[in-house]
Amino acid sequence: MLEDVIKELREGIDKAIEAFRRDLAKVRTGRANAAMLDGIRVDYYGVPTPLVQMATVSVPEPRLITIKPWEKNQVKAIDKALRESDLNLNPQVDADLIRLPIPPLTEERRRDMVKLTKKNGEECKVAIRKHRRDANEMIETLEKDGEVSGDDADRAKKKVEDVVAEGTRQVDTIIAHKEKDILDV
Repeated sequence: MLEDVIKELREGIDKAIEAFRRDLAKVRTGRANAAMLDGIRVDYYGVPTPLVQMATVSVPEPRLITIKPWEKNQVKAIDKALRESDLNLNPQVDADLIRLPIPPLTEERRRDMVKLTKKNGEECKVAIRKHRRDANEMIETLEKDGEVSGDDADRAKKKVEDVVAEGTRQVDTIIAHKEKDILDV
């Protein structure tokens, strides 16, 4: 019974951290990263389609992303989607290849990216605390219903706190690593 509560808590925390990592992949650092384009949707015959589903995205150099559409007539649509995105990048069309140079970030922009990273990290921690609250409520319900003893419930609550503390430390480590990446010139 209590093992299931702890297992469910761990799964919830792992999902929150994985979502946090996906969000951080979209945050610009000074280097090119194909994951920056994950949120880009291109109008593909009237259907908003993820860019990675209609083109080959590669990173040949640290400050350059190349995009090669599978259909040559989609170059203009991809170019338009990139220009309208919030990435503030200027694509260069070269026949059937799009080059996306990644300019170096200014100091002010780097600080903004660090703030965004910390904000995303705090949202992840809030999700982890929500999972803790849910787990503690389940343990209290099991105790009230007489399915577990008071001592077992107390031990389970201590285990919940340990699991949550580990998840929070993991988030802090990820934030510190991303902050180092962003501020690295």
